Amino acid sequence: MKVSEVMTTDVATVRPDQTAREAASFMLEADAGSIPVLREGRLIGMITDRDIAVRGVAEGHGPDTPVSELMSNDVVAARVDDDVDEVAVRMSEAQVRRLPVIDEKEQLCGIVSIGDITQKAEDGTAEMALEGITEPGGDHQQ
Repeated sequence: MKVSEVMTTDVATVRPDQTAREAASFMLEADAGSIPVLREGRLIGMITDRDIAVRGVAEGHGPDTPVSELMSNDVVAARVDDDVDEVAVRMSEAQVRRLPVIDEKEQLCGIVSIGDITQKAEDGTAEMALEGITEPGGDHQQ
């Protein structure tokens, strides 16, 4: 099964010049802990609630700080034609619950979550990803 068959296509996004306050507002509205950062439709980063609340506050940044100053640039992503099992392994290794899904031009096509995989993929795939995600340690950058 391909990731394009299980991903969510209606994804809230932010631009790098938008503020941390705007990103947090989008996260609250979407009930999500991370939002892809796009420049002209191209994925350039991710910003998480942790980036805002922990890194931002710890470094003295306020709510009007541009997303570009707080976002993670090292984005782990899936491609639309990736196999769901491969994506689950990638999520496990990166210890993340969501991955942006991009096409060959790095344009955002959607986002895939553990929930998407649990609901739509074959047995065992979600468990494989969860094993690594719930393991202590790791960078947890998105």
